[in-house]
Amino acid sequence: MRAFMKAVVGGKRGLSEFRDVPIPIPQDGEVLVRVLATSVNDYDFFRMHPPLPFRAIGKLMRAFSNEPPRPRIAGCDVAGTIEAVGANVTRFRPGDAVFGDLSRNGVGGFGAFAEYVCAPENALLPKPARLTFEQAAALPQAGALAMQGLLAAGPIQPGWKILINGGGGGVGTIGVQVAKRHDVEVTGVDRASKLEMMRGIGFDHVLDFEKEDFTKSGKQYDLIVDTKTNRSPFAYARVLKAGGTYATVGGENARVFQLFLGGWCLKRITGKTVKALVLRQNSHLAYLAERCEAGQLAPVIDGPFAWRDALEALRYFLSGQHKGKVIIAMQSS
Repeated sequence: MRAFMKAVVGGKRGLSEFRDVPIPIPQDGEVLVRVLATSVNDYDFFRMHPPLPFRAIGKLMRAFSNEPPRPRIAGCDVAGTIEAVGANVTRFRPGDAVFGDLSRNGVGGFGAFAEYVCAPENALLPKPARLTFEQAAALPQAGALAMQGLLAAGPIQPGWKILINGGGGGVGTIGVQVAKRHDVEVTGVDRASKLEMMRGIGFDHVLDFEKEDFTKSGKQYDLIVDTKTNRSPFAYARVLKAGGTYATVGGENARVFQLFLGGWCLKRITGKTVKALVLRQNSHLAYLAERCEAGQLAPVIDGPFAWRDALEALRYFLSGQHKGKVIIAMQSS
């Protein structure tokens, strides 16, 4: 096996680039995965291009530990095959097809924007036979966030009116398929170019955010799942029913911080819950895999982009034009 591989690494001036880096060696409890597909998430850009305070903390920690700088390889979601196993690995063997979210993959995490990645065996699940590697790579992080958002107020109740802001992305396209297995009404908000696709996968109502502000529509919802978080907590509380819940799973950092500060007060003043959720790695992934195997869930994929076009895939994701998950299909030579 060769010693080096291609990886997409965060570079200077906010740019990402292909770079040759050593192929990692699996340690105790780890497996080496040959990456066949990965998907793009907001978290990946934070990994490749961390804000200045986080870079400063990283430099300080390396100075005390005498560790050399590591290449900033992003990539949370992975689907591929086991290439090799480290000591004390019991769940997998070479050749097994696996998938999972690597955002807390050992020290530093991530790593799937590469031809190979090492991961703790407990960060991976067997890939459902019904899913392609591209579909499997679309599921872990978006699926976990969708489930966390949908269950933020407890089990989904019949008759609920649910709104998903950013309904045409990865979280929304999985979330609506899960929600519609219950007797609920789901509204999706996104840009006009995604609305037809959103209707096709189950949304009862769709809104073009460039033409209509759902926080000023006068309609109210039992549950709002938000991937954008671009308004104040008070705007969201206005469109919640009495006892309703708003849950953000991503968006503008300043707005998310407002939710942390304002959520407690809103709950006591209005009885409505406004909360910011933190990703739980691979939560509900086994359940989602079962739904896929049963034909009740099909991840929406955009692409796949070839490995050589990975940088284009990142730019496309940032444009906000993508439908479902942006997938990169990697082939190791």
